[in-house]
Amino acid sequence: MRSLFSVLPARRAHCSPGSRATQGGFTLVELAVVLAVIGLIIGAVAIGKDVQRNAEYTKIKNKFIDQWEQAYNQYYQRTGVVVGDSQTAPRIMVNGAAYVATGNNPTSGGNMATLVAAGAEPAPVCARNPEAGVMRSNNPFTANVNDLRAYMTRAGIRMPPGRAEGQEDVYVYTDTNGSPQEVQVCFQWNRPTSPEGAGNVMVISGLTPDLARMLDQMIDGKPDAQEGRFRLRGVANGTPNGPGVEWSANNTYGRGAGATTAAGAGNTRDEEQVITLTAIYKMNQ
Repeated sequence: MRSLFSVLPARRAHCSPGSRATQGGFTLVELAVVLAVIGLIIGAVAIGKDVQRNAEYTKIKNKFIDQWEQAYNQYYQRTGVVVGDSQTAPRIMVNGAAYVATGNNPTSGGNMATLVAAGAEPAPVCARNPEAGVMRSNNPFTANVNDLRAYMTRAGIRMPPGRAEGQEDVYVYTDTNGSPQEVQVCFQWNRPTSPEGAGNVMVISGLTPDLARMLDQMIDGKPDAQEGRFRLRGVANGTPNGPGVEWSANNTYGRGAGATTAAGAGNTRDEEQVITLTAIYKMNQ
């Protein structure tokens, strides 16, 4: 039987007597193809990181913020009052029971802006001390007193998984620099004259600028820091039908940066955490 290799044409190296066989190298076309493939791989990795980050941001909204809003609403459905309010003398305000306990229980005349003086609002309801500068300075959170987790547990409400058992109020993610960041939720009541809106709100801290804008886009339909249910903390109400306000800062700024603007440029250091913002999410109850 003839061997298969015997029918194949023999490939001979071009050589002259007394010289070594020359070896063929890569052609320019082959090098161009290799470089193109490498570029496609690098581009795919970069795009993949953005897709993964967007998916993580969507998960933060669906699995954390939305579920905390549902837990807040379930508390109202089961107890007839908002979180921390008094069931015997309801004030329709977060932590209203503490407000009543201090003797601040006006029954007639005026409105909430005059009945509740600035600095006399009930303390916020959290599960732990928020980062410094996140909540208002007056009537700060007091551990083991106005405890969000304790309220939910006593009412038999299942909280979002959050970071871990006992840390349901926080959620960990990575920013565009790959650094860890932590979202935390609290609830509080704002006076009618509060710059970021009145009523019962969820305070969401630890949001990078791109995450805050994406959440605003998903909740209100546009990333406007001044209007809608999802707003930037400390931004005053605007003129109806007037131009909106951009979310301050951007992902080029690091934690602790001073005055920042959405169109500004920070140090863009890859080794530092991206600056974070605090948002106010108005509740329906």
